Amino acid sequence: MKTRKWFWTIVLSAILVLPLVLVMFHDNGAKKQSDPPEAQTVMGEHSTKNPGKSHPNSHSQPHSQPKPENKPAPKHKTLWGVDSATKVDKAFLKCVKKHYGKPAVFGRYLETKEGISTGLTKKEADFLHKEGVKVIPIFNHFIDATGYKKGVSEAKEAIRYAKKIGIPKGTGIFADIEPKYPVDEGFIRGWVDTLHKSDYKPGIYGVFTKESKVTSAYKKAMEKDKEIQDQTIIWSSNPEPGITNKDSAPKFKPKAPDKIEVSIWQYGIDGPTCNIDTNLIQSDVIEDLW
Repeated sequence: MKTRKWFWTIVLSAILVLPLVLVMFHDNGAKKQSDPPEAQTVMGEHSTKNPGKSHPNSHSQPHSQPKPENKPAPKHKTLWGVDSATKVDKAFLKCVKKHYGKPAVFGRYLETKEGISTGLTKKEADFLHKEGVKVIPIFNHFIDATGYKKGVSEAKEAIRYAKKIGIPKGTGIFADIEPKYPVDEGFIRGWVDTLHKSDYKPGIYGVFTKESKVTSAYKKAMEKDKEIQDQTIIWSSNPEPGITNKDSAPKFKPKAPDKIEVSIWQYGIDGPTCNIDTNLIQSDVIEDLW
């Protein structure tokens, strides 16, 4: 009886336990099928919870970014032009073209200065623009370039003349500081400060040599205000190899003292015909002209 009782106990236990074992095996098999294969993770699949971030166990290398190309700085072109104290009309421009060539730029004076220069007019500027010629506005209504207040007052007068004939914002206006004029750093700073704060840009014309007064004044002005160098367009008449026609113009090689960057070089003065001076202009300042 005892043997049969144990036998039935074992059978009954087996009947009760077997279904549980089958359920456990079924669950484990289903779980293995639902888990992604380990190999897919290490190949660098991106997590859907954090797009763009690789799985921490990934051994894939990040995509290398292409290196930016080191493009050489663009070279400035040199343009040929002239300046004159004479009013420009069809006959005058025809004279220049015939004897020298067609200028890309024409320097002209603001307002008439008796016995010195005829003032630029709106009609004259329109004519030059129709001919495809840019204008350099020059201001020469002073013979004493000393004192900060003097620089301010002359700049304000130049601004009035410029607005009178409709010179647009952003155009450079050049103070004509001749070698015989007294000049100091105060005038330079007054001129540059006033033009820079206005609708226009400050420019200075002078003979910038190592020994010239305008060079000394300009360098002293830069020592007091380091921004002056970046704010001012320099037009220099040094050296002066002489008048040529357009095709025979020299390369752009003004002799500028240290820390003075020349953008316009007047290389020839007093042409034998047409009453002009000849210039070379760096293309990077063309947008600063009218």
